[in-house]
Amino acid sequence: MRILVVCGAGASSTFVAQRLRRAAAEVGLDWDASAGMESSVIDGAHDLVLVGPHLADRLTAIRGAVSSPVALLPPDVFADRSGERTLAIARALLPDVSSTPKGTS
Repeated sequence: MRILVVCGAGASSTFVAQRLRRAAAEVGLDWDASAGMESSVIDGAHDLVLVGPHLADRLTAIRGAVSSPVALLPPDVFADRSGERTLAIARALLPDVSSTPKGTS
């Protein structure tokens, strides 16, 4: 699973992506979460795009740029230190693959 976490400059999304990766690994999911800016959004490059709350005004444009699911993260996403809440958001958006642990797909 390839997930892109988008923010204005790619800095704050780095923390969210790292925490999401760690939380996914802890439950046995082989997910790659990376951080980037809006210019990193390329159709077909990611299975899911999570957008930082400060880019809410860019959500429609980002959705129009990709065929994968795009979701706006909640305003308090940066307080999700464990990444578990962000993982729950991602799993809810990807129900077909969210429960497939490493080595069983």
